Amino acid sequence: MVADQPLTTAFPILPSPESLTLSQLVAQMVVVRTTGHLFDHQIEYPAWEADQATLDHYVKNLGVGGVILLGGSAAEVGLKAHHLQSQSAVPLLIAADIEEGVGQRFAGATWFPPPMALSAVANQDFARALSYAEAMGRTTAQEAAAIGINWLLAPVVDVNNNPKNPVINVRAFGQSAQEVAALTKAFIQGTRDYGVLTTAKHFPGHGDTDLDSHLELPVLPHTLDRLNDIEWVPFKEAIAAGIDAIMTAHLKVPALDSDYPATLSTLTLTGILRQSFGFNGLIVTDALVMGAITNTFGPYEAAVLAVEAGADVLLMPHDPEGVIHTLVEAVATGRLSQQRLLDSVERIWRAKQRCTSLLTLPPESCHAWEHIPPPAVDLECLGQATGQRVATGILSSSMAVYGTVPSCRDGHNILIVDDVIDCPFLSRTAAAIVLPKYLNYHLNIIDQQGCHRPPSQTELKPSLVQVFNRGNPFRGSATTTSLANKWIQTLWQAQLLRGLVIYGSPYARDELMTFLSDTVPLAFTFGQMPQAQDLLLRKFLSLPELFDYGANNPFTD
Repeated sequence: MVADQPLTTAFPILPSPESLTLSQLVAQMVVVRTTGHLFDHQIEYPAWEADQATLDHYVKNLGVGGVILLGGSAAEVGLKAHHLQSQSAVPLLIAADIEEGVGQRFAGATWFPPPMALSAVANQDFARALSYAEAMGRTTAQEAAAIGINWLLAPVVDVNNNPKNPVINVRAFGQSAQEVAALTKAFIQGTRDYGVLTTAKHFPGHGDTDLDSHLELPVLPHTLDRLNDIEWVPFKEAIAAGIDAIMTAHLKVPALDSDYPATLSTLTLTGILRQSFGFNGLIVTDALVMGAITNTFGPYEAAVLAVEAGADVLLMPHDPEGVIHTLVEAVATGRLSQQRLLDSVERIWRAKQRCTSLLTLPPESCHAWEHIPPPAVDLECLGQATGQRVATGILSSSMAVYGTVPSCRDGHNILIVDDVIDCPFLSRTAAAIVLPKYLNYHLNIIDQQGCHRPPSQTELKPSLVQVFNRGNPFRGSATTTSLANKWIQTLWQAQLLRGLVIYGSPYARDELMTFLSDTVPLAFTFGQMPQAQDLLLRKFLSLPELFDYGANNPFTD
């Protein structure tokens, strides 16, 4: 079969199969990445994000099945999603990695703390944690739908039982399989009324790795019994709860397949997910630009292997058009069957019909989309008080404060971050910067990019140290940096450490406490956003309950 030859196979879910060429059918399996910003000059990652002309080509000419967005404000994303849907002959899947609420990625919407905060709540009150998880899912789905995002690449259902995990870390609901499974179910239930898809990730389980698959290929040495007892428990619960999609992990599990990583493994995707687990939703690859895959298999062979293995959706291939041509050629040479593609597109069409059900799109005619405008952007749904109360409740219930910070005549407020240049949670008016000034601690920002030495004895002063640390993709480590450790150790040994704040990872907190005395005032929160800073520091600095630093901000004088 050649690319311009119409399909004639009966396909009840896709109303007009004869209108699609083979290349158009393949294109429905491809999701491309672009920025959520409206203009090309705002693109932050040009190597990965399509500019407007390229995106127009992907949507209008190639007919890709979906778009994944990153960056921009929620209002911008709403306009962009509406524009994209208006351009497409078939409804698009518009996806985003929204694990901590829409505000995690798109400014203006609700930003929740990382999911692991719910584990800390569960340790005190399991019923409350389940209620928060459901509310988090509900708010996330409602706000996503309001700006045209119909596919949540969430929740993360990995069991993070490796403290050195650099890529999952606090993105997981916890360290216990049963706890993660219960919170996963509650989150999914919360999303159900808003016409958005949910995604359990990363199968067969990325929680017990100490390598970042964005950079290299982790190997999981566990037996089938261990996988069944721990890693697979939340995935089975998610399937039972009606999860729409499952994302693959770019890691190798020799017990399942000694030759291929999970994303490219027929034994894993078809054998386990489809046949053993009975999952009939979408199987979507993790981003195909990630080093764990491209370093060994390259962008084109990886795409073919993923489809052979059972993947329905190819997320973020480096060269979408080249991948489409490669898959068409694989069908032409007999390596892939036409039926294999039709099976995937049938599942994609079911997902799209679910997403568009709120548009009253007649299931028997996808061409009705051309006459029904995409949903209007509903900005009134964003940042509502209900969602903000949930975020505040999770933050307040999961933070910990031991002792208080004394005032100081002339101290340092030392902020340690990985990269202050690209830091979404610090601004001139952020609580971590402003509040310590009222106790006479003066700002000193240290980041891994610009500073590579511990303090000298002559510059040591009484200091409040605030460390922003969590496992993040491409960070490569879950621990605090050696630079942070040197600063904290030097101040502690000089008896000048007046207080320590950790934002993000409880593993970083535990690591630092191995060499600190429990007499050092300590505060911890899972969140890094301004809201988390404010809640924690008001208590840690013993500020009056009605203290309004906004009205008395020294930067506004």
